[in-house]
Amino acid sequence: MKELTGTTGHIFNEPLLWEKGSTGRMGYSLPRRDVDTVPVAKALAGNGPDFPDLSELDVVRHFTRLSQWNFGVDSGMYPLGSCTMKYNPKTNERQASLPGFAGAHPLLPAPLSQGALKLLFDLERYLGEVTGLPAVSLQPAAGSQGELAGMLIFHAYHQSRGRPRSKVLIPDTAHGTNPASGALCGFKAIPLKSNEQGVLSPEAVAELMDEDTTGIMITNPNTLGLFEDNIKEVARIVHDRGGLVYGDGANMNAAMGIVNMAQTGVDVLHLNLHKTFSTPHGGGGPGSGPICVTRELEKFLPVPRVVKTEGGYELCEDYPESVGKVHAFYGNFSVLIKAYCYTRSMGPDLKKASQYAVLNANYIRESLKGVYHLPYDRPCMHECVFTDENQNRFKVTTLDIAKRLMDYGFHPPTVYFPLVVSGAIMIEPTESESRETIDEFIAAMKSIAREAQEQPELLHQAPQNPKVQRLDETLAARTPCLTD
Repeated sequence: MKELTGTTGHIFNEPLLWEKGSTGRMGYSLPRRDVDTVPVAKALAGNGPDFPDLSELDVVRHFTRLSQWNFGVDSGMYPLGSCTMKYNPKTNERQASLPGFAGAHPLLPAPLSQGALKLLFDLERYLGEVTGLPAVSLQPAAGSQGELAGMLIFHAYHQSRGRPRSKVLIPDTAHGTNPASGALCGFKAIPLKSNEQGVLSPEAVAELMDEDTTGIMITNPNTLGLFEDNIKEVARIVHDRGGLVYGDGANMNAAMGIVNMAQTGVDVLHLNLHKTFSTPHGGGGPGSGPICVTRELEKFLPVPRVVKTEGGYELCEDYPESVGKVHAFYGNFSVLIKAYCYTRSMGPDLKKASQYAVLNANYIRESLKGVYHLPYDRPCMHECVFTDENQNRFKVTTLDIAKRLMDYGFHPPTVYFPLVVSGAIMIEPTESESRETIDEFIAAMKSIAREAQEQPELLHQAPQNPKVQRLDETLAARTPCLTD
């Protein structure tokens, strides 16, 4: 392959701010005072925090050096499976920082918030069109909270019919937050095994679906990167027995403009705007997990709802069967602005984005098939899953492969997930990566496979190039340092 993008480079050490600076340094200058200085009595001032004395240059260099330790999607390919870490157009950031949006107070009355309310109203309509589910709430602040809101709606639906239920079906290819979301609403998670093709079989669903089961939570495409071929038959079985179908839409990046989720039988679907709709993802947030539902379930959506009246737009809480609020005000507004801009700028090309995401994943799957073990040898959607089976005979594991990728200048993909695949290596290239970059990634993975056979010690000692090298993860897990 060509010269590696991962090198040792010029990496600065950086102490804590309290170890820098010198007494009397200052990074700012105040305007000249026209009154005399009067010292504040110590009894009033107290002993406040001991902030370091730093110049502007001290501060700038400190945070610049720290930023150089980070790896992000703006640095290079970030192929985390099931996370869709794609490039975020900077124009979205610009629109979200417009003073009229960034400076808007959430307690402003509706007449002074018409632009913001119209944006929210229109975004709901767009997401409804993309998913096929017409009623939308933008309030949930993350995918996991969207799941929780969806399960609250399941509970409210059965409660309204006078037939509360206590169980929910969770496939083994679902996202890990699904059983937790169900449990928080009082449902017992019933595990559901996928078949030898890596998807659900209608027979397995029919065996477990009964009158005490609220429904099923399906991740589609699932965490193996495979489309649930039997989704319509599964949905029919669940509906015939009085249940509802929840769609975990975290992997919607593979299906925009291609799959109408309502037509597959889904009743409630959450979206991860911080994945599919190109708003920054990771670092603890903020995120956004809107839920889209059928008209029948609209009355249960969280409040407030954005409604259009003769006088404009307003927030309305007059929905007596609503599950209530799941977030303060109306979600993470800045994230919603970015998703709105992305949706408006892409338009019908949202479908093309999904098609390229699927194409890129299948290109990697075909290119690495045989080099790495492929547990499900069939066309995938947005991500492909390999294992370390071929490298195990050289005593090289998935973790070794992931660590070595860092020396090649790539962020490692998701490893050891999904749990249904031993030694899983889950790769999602997204549509925003070029063929040249993907070819470099493929070459790196092939090179690592050769090293596993010829020089396995290289992988056991990896990574060597990053500032922080191989850690003793066993020691860290058994004796974590929680105080320093």
